[in-house]
Amino acid sequence: MDLKPTHFIDKIIAEDVANGLEKVVTRFPPEPNGLLHIGSAYAINISYSMAKKYNGKFNLRFDDTNPVKEDIYYVNAIVEDMDWLGVDYGGQPLYGSDYFDQMYEYAVYLIKKGKAYVCDLSQDEIREYRGTLTEPGRESPYRSRSVEENLRLFEQMREGKFKEGEKVLRAKIDMANPNIVLRDPVLYRIIYTEHYRTGDKWCIYPMYDYAHPIQDYIEGITHSLCSNEFVNNRALYEWVLENLDLPGRLPRQIEFGRLNISGVVTSKRYLKQLVESGYLEGWDDPRLPTLQGMRRRGYTKEAIFAFLNEIGVPKTETTVDVEMLEHFVRQDLMEKAVCLMAVLDPIKVVITNFEPDRVEYLDADNNYKADLGTRKVPLTREIYIEREDFMENPPKGYNRLTIGGEVRMKHGYFLKCHDIVKDENGNIIELLCTYDPETKSGSGFAGRKVKGTIHWVSASHALRCVVRHYEPLFLAQPDQDSLLDAINPNSRQDLTACVIEPAILDFVDQGVTHFQFLRNGFYVVDNKLCSKDNLVFNRIVPLKSSFRLEKAD
Repeated sequence: MDLKPTHFIDKIIAEDVANGLEKVVTRFPPEPNGLLHIGSAYAINISYSMAKKYNGKFNLRFDDTNPVKEDIYYVNAIVEDMDWLGVDYGGQPLYGSDYFDQMYEYAVYLIKKGKAYVCDLSQDEIREYRGTLTEPGRESPYRSRSVEENLRLFEQMREGKFKEGEKVLRAKIDMANPNIVLRDPVLYRIIYTEHYRTGDKWCIYPMYDYAHPIQDYIEGITHSLCSNEFVNNRALYEWVLENLDLPGRLPRQIEFGRLNISGVVTSKRYLKQLVESGYLEGWDDPRLPTLQGMRRRGYTKEAIFAFLNEIGVPKTETTVDVEMLEHFVRQDLMEKAVCLMAVLDPIKVVITNFEPDRVEYLDADNNYKADLGTRKVPLTREIYIEREDFMENPPKGYNRLTIGGEVRMKHGYFLKCHDIVKDENGNIIELLCTYDPETKSGSGFAGRKVKGTIHWVSASHALRCVVRHYEPLFLAQPDQDSLLDAINPNSRQDLTACVIEPAILDFVDQGVTHFQFLRNGFYVVDNKLCSKDNLVFNRIVPLKSSFRLEKAD
């Protein structure tokens, strides 16, 4: 196995292994107050890939230290997403709430050591006393309480003797420290909300910055990998571990650059605002970058990981064009999606020299780049083609069907239009055509050639379906205040008159979910709305993009 480091975190871990580290242990610590998104997958991939590379261990641990915002719904959804990604986290997730007793004892230890005290300042007062980036903070008037008084008050906090916000436990560090995070941060607060796992056992809960390093230590995490937004918090992470005088190897926090994708928001606060607005269908709306939304949209885990691995692990914040992600989706689906013909805006064609009751079954490949077998496609006198594949007065260079013009029917014959039928308003409602029986595809016909090939569906065999097309959710990159105002009103378009080959039912019965609709794009069965009696498909990506993946020489 090639263990040559591929990025800066890999290099750090490789050095630790070379210096005697026996087992690499990493983790992903989601808070169960929202669903995973593409940014979460980015973080997961970094930590998980390092554990795999060095034959180590990877933990999924819920950082469930704030019962006000957490819910078992999010826990179950996150576990489902992790399983879908195929990430091996040892079979069972871990929970920070399992360590509440140990965290409490560690807090008592800090009080006895003179490193923590109970403070009566309100949240607003603590913020006011903290100071600014240019001015030092002021010490709390309660900072000089004795160890004995702090122990008594902290125990009373646990017993529920005080109101929420009446008291907190703070670390005693340095109110003049240049890093504001170290100006006596809060370690515990009072919350009278039942916890989804521990019930009403606790009414005091640890803050994230205090709980996180302890959770890492208990689990034997060697490298605690996180995004750059936590770089200032690293000092507190290290302070907690060092001042608890813990034996053995301590975890090491390392930060990496945050991932941004053009036109996409991954802030959990923004995502919640969008979901709660009622404009979207929920956390799994295909327009959202949540893993559940992306899965419903039809993105595959293989494409997601290929995209993430291409980005690598930068030290600084990175913004990537969303078309790069779509590029990897196309690449992945090219050889695994079943190719079918679906007409999204149908107009009827009558093949006047085709016998009225005749049905001819044509051979069609299920994929043009991989061997996925073949199917039979019924051809009848009446078919549907795309409305845009005919023009009465075409411009120069138009290669599709016109009066007197000829095209090839995919898998079938040459088709020539000789007349049209219009309604009372002058709209074309039917095309009258003839086919050339000597030009069947695959027959070795070597006569005249045509430039255009169009797809079609037999009118008598066609199945109705709904096709959903998606555009970017936002007209411009939004911020918190303009989030809903920036929504693109045409971000979803439902096409309700579409028709598709009858073979679709056989493939759906076989569990096939991803399709290429010829000349239209890649599509997926909507896992929430689709049934055999109500066929609904989401377009994953169009067939082509201007994006090109540039490889360095």
